[in-house]
Parts: sequence; structure tokens; C-alpha cells
Amino acid sequence: MGGILVALAAVNDYTGWEARIRLATQGIPHARVYTCGMIAVLTAPVCGGRSQAWYLLLANGWLPGKRKGISLALQIAGEDFGTSPAPESQRKAKTNAYTTLVVSEVGIPCMTSNTPSAAICPVAFGFMTEPVCRVPPLCRVHENCGGAQLSHMRYEAQLKAKRQMVIDSLQRIGRLDHVRVHPVIGMNNPVRYRNKIHAPFAQKNGHLVTGFYAPGTQDIVESDHFPLGHSRIEKAINTVRRIADELGLSAWNPQTRRGLLRHAVVRCSFATGDLMVVLVATGDRLPRQDELVGLLRAEIDGLASLCLNVNTGPSGEIMGDRTVVLWGADTIRDKIGDIEFVISPRSFFQINLVQTAKLYNKALEYAGLTGEETVIDAYCGIGTISLFLARHARRVYGVEIVPDAVEDARLNARINRIRNVAFETGKAEAVLPRWRKQGIRADLIVVDPPRKGCDRRLLESIIAMGPKRVVYVSCNPATLARDLRILEDGGFRALEAQPVDMFPQTGHVECCALIERSK
Repeated sequence: MGGILVALAAVNDYTGWEARIRLATQGIPHARVYTCGMIAVLTAPVCGGRSQAWYLLLANGWLPGKRKGISLALQIAGEDFGTSPAPESQRKAKTNAYTTLVVSEVGIPCMTSNTPSAAICPVAFGFMTEPVCRVPPLCRVHENCGGAQLSHMRYEAQLKAKRQMVIDSLQRIGRLDHVRVHPVIGMNNPVRYRNKIHAPFAQKNGHLVTGFYAPGTQDIVESDHFPLGHSRIEKAINTVRRIADELGLSAWNPQTRRGLLRHAVVRCSFATGDLMVVLVATGDRLPRQDELVGLLRAEIDGLASLCLNVNTGPSGEIMGDRTVVLWGADTIRDKIGDIEFVISPRSFFQINLVQTAKLYNKALEYAGLTGEETVIDAYCGIGTISLFLARHARRVYGVEIVPDAVEDARLNARINRIRNVAFETGKAEAVLPRWRKQGIRADLIVVDPPRKGCDRRLLESIIAMGPKRVVYVSCNPATLARDLRILEDGGFRALEAQPVDMFPQTGHVECCALIERSK
């Protein structure tokens, strides 16, 4: 989702007005400000939703509030992001009124009520203030890349904004005003926390470059600095790029569909220090491959696994289905808490292990296990949560749609000598009803779905199974709120939510919610 952000604000103090406008827009990429007396209208393209727009505004001094009845209007992509539901007729009336105001008073030529992406929906009130939340960003391409979007915002302000995002979603989408939202659990050192970076390749001026995708595009913003990744990952990516360039390897061009190298994917085990380097390419053998392998082995300290993944598809998927080992092992190992996990090139594994341990400990606390419970872990992946809970439960059943992940989960259970778990391949919404018919009754169900949230049929299966508790681990507050509303309507009660900052300096926030069956 994306579109045009329009923010309308009043200036409550004319002193230094022009300087404050310049300061407040310099952190918003491609922003333009139109003024009319003491009214300012900001326009800027955004590639995210309402939360991304709020981060941009909050970090640059556009603070919510209401004084003297002057409104701050916020709109993205023509959708109503109001703080509470409103009738359709009321939304249309507000849209037309605010569009007319901006067009007539400020004169933005492209803003007309007939342009869907430019309809303005008032959602809050605000005034220009000094951007006290702003700090120097982590890297020089901050304004153009899709990496550390919030690194120009003080970390304390990031945490407050993310908590408010969770509160807004629960109240606005789920109508869940009663849910207690705790302060966000942050990091002591919110940089260099990622254990994996995938860097796309491009060809510029006859040389290989790596960097980040510009938001919403396949255009690569060149950078040799990856401030959120472990320093050894950054060094490894730059070494791969330099050596591949010296050997004359080409980069894949998505427009012409020609070229060889697509991505360098580097993982670092925080437990062992081992590195896994995966070169994603369009062929199953690289030019001067033996020479490349020898140079990478010599120059990358701690290299334990060097693989080639073959991706010939036209889509934006990072990896293809086939991986071959060029040198070393086919896996590396890492730990969450005291549980060890085997990680293959295509495994899903949590990016921030420091915060993952905090998130899983909160899930364990919410689970309230005594050792006698039967637990179902939907969307179990490689078994991270399942194994975390199994030491405190009588039996854990995990279900996952990806066969390779299920095999990894079974292997991880064997490695950790955890025998009271069972994993099955399939869709959770199909497997749970079958388990229920087989007589499996869950005291606790844990869900950790992707950003799109839970399948409606899975939620209906949970309601039919009627566990005492549900623990919902979410990476998207909007779908969390939607799904909690469905569970509440089905006889459950959402009690509290604990946000955890798994991805500092970005617009993402994880959340663990406790839901109990109503008496």
C-alpha cells in the first residue's frame, strides 16, 4: 500500500516559522510544503500505511493535539485511516470538504476530489513543533532506502510511537478498548542486531554494487554500510561484492532479464560465530567458480558454509528451490535461550535473537503452563516456539505448511532431545479440525502467523476447539486487532498485549497477546 501523504497543520507560534518548516521537512523524503498564512500543508509520497506516515510526521515535529480547532488531516492512498469507524456518507463528506479546502486555500493542482489517491480524511489534530525527536540517521542513504526508516528518530520516541500504533490498531480496528497494552520492550543497543542480511546486486558504471531496495521498487540504492546487521555480515557482503566484481561476474537485471548474480545472503550465528554465505544466481554454475570459492574462503573469517542458490524466476522472490553447497557445511547452528537450532539456507529463523528470547519468554509467561497441558502451535515453522514451550507442557503439536520447515523442526527436536513434540505438514485450518476429530483437545493454542494474520477458518477452528487460553504472537498490529475481534465475538476475551521491538530503527513491531476463554 502507498500513495500521497497529506498533512494539514496550523502554526501555534509564528516565531521562526520558515526555519521550522525547513527543519521539519528535511527528514521526509520528497516532501513539499505549501503555506497559506499560518496554515501549512505537507505532501509526500509514502510506500507504507498509516503507521509509516505517523512515524514520518512524529519524527519531524508534526505532533498530534487539538488547539483552537485547527485540524491536521492525514491521508494515504485514498483510504480512511480514521481513529474510529465512521459511516460511509460521513467519510465522503469529510473527504470532499477537506479536498476542497486544500485545493482552494493552498492550491495543490493534483489534489482534486476526483483523484482517489488524493482524498483527504481527517484523523487527528496537530501543530508544528520543534522536531525534538530527530537525531542524525544511521547511514547516508537513509532517505532513499527501505532499511532503517526510523533511524533519524530518537529510540525512546520510536518505542512510544510503536506502542501507540498497537493501541490505535486494537481500538480502531478491533474495538478493543479494554485490552491493556504494556510499554514496548526495547533493546539496550538497538543496532547491529540482525543475524541475516540479503543484499541485492546491481551493475553500475560497469561494476557490481550492492545495497538496499528503494521502497516499493526493484531499484537498488547503492550502499556498503548495513548498520542493522552484525559487523561481520557487512564485511562479508562487501568482500563478496569486491571479489565477484574483480572476477568479472555480472548482476541480474530484472528489466532485461539478463545477468547472473541476484543476491548475497549472509547469516551469522551469534552462538558460534560461524558465517553462511549464499550466492543467489540465475545459473547452477558460476564463471571462475573454483577461483571464487578459494578467494572467499581465504578472505572471510569464520566462513563455515558457502552455497549457491539457483533462482531463474522473474518474480521478486529472493531464493529459488534448488541450493548446492560450494564449500563447507550445508547448515549452521544458533541458539534461542538454551535451545539449539539447525539453520539451512532457506530456513526461516528469527532475525533478532536477543528480542526473540524476550518475546518467547513473554509467550511462555502468558501460556501459564504447569506441565500437564496439551499445546497446539499453529504456524510452527522450524519449531522455535514449540520447543520453547515443550519443556513446560505435557505434549506439543506443531503444524506448518512448508515441508522443509517441518523437517527442520523434527531435526531440532532430536538435537535438543525433546521428545514430547510432534510436527505435521499442512494448513493449520485443515489440520486442527482433523486433530479434534482424533480426540486431541488443546488447553493452549499458540499462533504466530505471517503479516496477513490468521486464516478465518483457523480462527473458527480455535473457537470450536475452545482452549482455555490462546497466545497470539503477531508481526502486524492491524491483523492482530482484526483476529482478536473475531475471537472475542466467538467467546474469548483479549486481556493484554506486550509489544516487543524486534526490529529497531524500522516501522515494524511484534506483539504478544493473551486471550482467555470467557467464563
